[in-house]
Amino acid sequence: MKATIYARFSTDMQSESSIEGQERLCRQRAESEGWTVTAIRADRAVSGQTPVDSRPAGKLLLADVAAGRLQVLLLEGLDRLSRDQVEQERVVRRLEYAGVRIVGVSDGYDSTMCGSRVMRGVRGLINDIFVDDLRKKVHRGISVRAARGLYTGSVPPYGYRIVRTDEGRVLEIDEDQAATVRWAFERFAAGDNLYTLASTLNARGVPSPGGKQWDAAYICGSMPARPGLLQRELYIGRLSWNRTQYLRDPETGKRSWVARPVDEWIVTERPELRIVDEATWSATRARLAAGGPGRGVTKGAKSLLSRLLRCPHCAGAMLAVSSARYGCAARARFGPTACQGYYVRRDIVERRLLAHVREQLLTPAAAMAFEAEFKKAIAAHRSQADEQALQRRRRELEGEIRRLVDGIAAVGVSPALASRLQAAEAELEGVGQSLLLLNRPVAVPNVRELFARKLMDLGTALEQDMRCAREMLREILEDVFLELDGEAVYAVVQTARLELLVANGVSTAQVAGTCPTS
Repeated sequence: MKATIYARFSTDMQSESSIEGQERLCRQRAESEGWTVTAIRADRAVSGQTPVDSRPAGKLLLADVAAGRLQVLLLEGLDRLSRDQVEQERVVRRLEYAGVRIVGVSDGYDSTMCGSRVMRGVRGLINDIFVDDLRKKVHRGISVRAARGLYTGSVPPYGYRIVRTDEGRVLEIDEDQAATVRWAFERFAAGDNLYTLASTLNARGVPSPGGKQWDAAYICGSMPARPGLLQRELYIGRLSWNRTQYLRDPETGKRSWVARPVDEWIVTERPELRIVDEATWSATRARLAAGGPGRGVTKGAKSLLSRLLRCPHCAGAMLAVSSARYGCAARARFGPTACQGYYVRRDIVERRLLAHVREQLLTPAAAMAFEAEFKKAIAAHRSQADEQALQRRRRELEGEIRRLVDGIAAVGVSPALASRLQAAEAELEGVGQSLLLLNRPVAVPNVRELFARKLMDLGTALEQDMRCAREMLREILEDVFLELDGEAVYAVVQTARLELLVANGVSTAQVAGTCPTS
């Protein structure tokens, strides 16, 4: 029999040898049973709470199952497959439905044994309780350290370094980074926006915490998950812990931040860690609370071509930087050190590219293809809806006819029973004929006229569902690279090169231009 070994360990802190140990145990079982190991699937540093079909090796394993490439799945134990009881049951049933035998070498599970379902339920419950109990114990241990004012994170916040003491890890001010923090607070309180701060730091070559370039999002952050420089209370000597928690979506397995109630926070005053004075902090908080343009953060306008357009200088994505223009995203985020930037008017580039799409689609061949697909979709929808209703009615009639026949056999024929039986049989015959007619071609008039009318109003139609529209345009246009040829501006779309220099008499300066430096 063909066998596949699946192994997994949870965190980067665990040894790579954990995979080797699991594989060795499974190979020994395969040799004793005479099975041939055809593949080894291993997920490294992947939580047992993550759905199997969201893991790299888990996806390959399920693909093997779908393709019929294994008959036996060997595991160290069911907890390697999943530590979530619901997910474990879902995956095991999926494998068993495909005819795969599941064997846990260490926990003794075998899906072919009598009582395997009970054992699986017990093991799943134990694994679920283990994860929940471990989570609580870890949380309790960290809370004790946090209450003593120790630092519980793995990476120090910007402006600090971690120092190990006899009591545990504590924070200490890093004066070089602290100077940058003070400068950012002072400039923002004085009126500079976030874009200016990020651009200046990048121009000065100040290293960012992540080793990349500074951007407005990191400086401002978002509460409560990522407070950013300007919202971190540690800079006024207040060390907080347990303000947020991760919750896992049971459908996708993805985790998201959720704020905890205030009464669960653990806050300790550490005046020796203060970097920003009270007056500057208060001015910054007031300006953040006021919001508006001064913060330098704008919510990207909805647009058809965001991330489809490519900057002519850095080939990076262009976004809708305002209701009137697309601009280079790298320039907007990081400043001129990333890209000198470029602007192009939204109305002109959208009108020109949508006109190109119409030109490509307003052909006899495209209209014929649309008509064929339209008829196919209508026929499929009509067949499915009508057939379900007719099949349901046929079952009802057949049941009624059986009951009428039984009634006649029991009490004898009567005019009422005979009449109803005759009517039911006639209706049943009609339903049968209707089911036969469903396979006939569906007549849909004026499909090509409808197609042309929709294309003429393409912009309005696409704006009804912007996300779907962008996906459709990406399939048709792929990436749209802007090119400069002297003063002319071109949009390169696959094999086409569309001139954007003049549209409806608008001059070059109005169509596109480089970003201002200030």
